[in-house]
Amino acid sequence: MILTGPEIGARVKYGEIRIDPFDPGMLQPNSYDFRLDGRIGWYTTHVLDCGRENPFEEHTIPAGGLVLQPDRIYLASTIERIGSDHYVPIIRAKSSVARLGLFVHVTADLIDIGSHGQLTLQLHAVQPVRIYPGMLIGQVTFWTVTGEVVLYDGKYQGSDGPRPSQIHRDFEASQ
Repeated sequence: MILTGPEIGARVKYGEIRIDPFDPGMLQPNSYDFRLDGRIGWYTTHVLDCGRENPFEEHTIPAGGLVLQPDRIYLASTIERIGSDHYVPIIRAKSSVARLGLFVHVTADLIDIGSHGQLTLQLHAVQPVRIYPGMLIGQVTFWTVTGEVVLYDGKYQGSDGPRPSQIHRDFEASQ
């Protein structure tokens, strides 16, 4: 079951959901809005390799905005640090952003229970689109769980800023 906006607010108050900073004005009927942090990054090589670390640059989004180009993946982060040991967060674009052809989270919208930190967003533009630091870009919903809870303790725990893929660590471990 999905939590309503007022219930998200109550669960934040009780400490079962962490959103920092939290603004009750960003509660929606079934979700909580989140904003784009001022940091963004991208890979600097054309061919990405799952078997090794890929070169990645982090930049600051200027106050006047940054135009995202098609056929490229950008990694950005939320201003808010979000997580819960009791509910499963799922993130999506704001519909207004999606209507501009900006995919805010191309895949992997499920945030594991027990994961806490700034969320890394995979941004992909269908056509050139300008983004701004601090803009409302997405929303998070929280879902109840059934069964034994095993909290996330993986390689992205406590993320700060946009985090590039660490898949090479899984690849190396399997060799």
